[in-house]
Amino acid sequence: MKKIIIAIDGYSACGKSSTAKRVAAALNYAYVDTGAMYRSVTLYFIEHYIDLTNPKSVSKALDEISITFHHNKSSNQNETFLNGLNVEKKIRKMEISQKVSEVAAIKAVRAAMVKQQQKMGKSKGIVMDGRDIGSVVFPDAELKIFMNADFDVRAERRQKEFFDKDQLVDLDEVKENLRSRDKIDTTRAESPLVRPADAVDVDTTHMFLEEQVDHIVQLATGKMMNV
Repeated sequence: MKKIIIAIDGYSACGKSSTAKRVAAALNYAYVDTGAMYRSVTLYFIEHYIDLTNPKSVSKALDEISITFHHNKSSNQNETFLNGLNVEKKIRKMEISQKVSEVAAIKAVRAAMVKQQQKMGKSKGIVMDGRDIGSVVFPDAELKIFMNADFDVRAERRQKEFFDKDQLVDLDEVKENLRSRDKIDTTRAESPLVRPADAVDVDTTHMFLEEQVDHIVQLATGKMMNV
């Protein structure tokens, strides 16, 4: 079977990354967490006090950023490295979640990340999740998925993610963060979150992770057999 590109888009805390990782593993495909890329840029901007309203400062900072992914054999997880340093834990903190949508809305940031993402997908055999994968990064992807879930379910899932990383965050704070991110993601001028017309809808409200993975793997297998 020929390799394809699987683009998974959707709202925060719908299970995109967890599902995409397992789909990639099941198909022996590469996995790219674009959210981690934007979170890494956000971390760099925060740590280096980059003025988001200054295009020159943003452009200069982007030239100094290198993002790579490495597989941790002991945990069997991909981890994100920023300029050679493992930042996987840092980029998952609430401080980054509160700022990442604002950073991701900057035109120069999106252009730089999209360029890297498209380069990663040239050989196909890749699963990539984010906000604009099927609409902008890979508009010709053979399989496009658009994930969503009930808002309260999303908030509870995100709170649990923080808890699992030893971060105690109030549910109301999580909900406010999700509302803010949803608004920025869907209304920004640069590559807003939209459902591609040819995407397959996957509502994960009442689905277990295994069900999400199996469903997408079946869809992918069908596409691979018909390419």
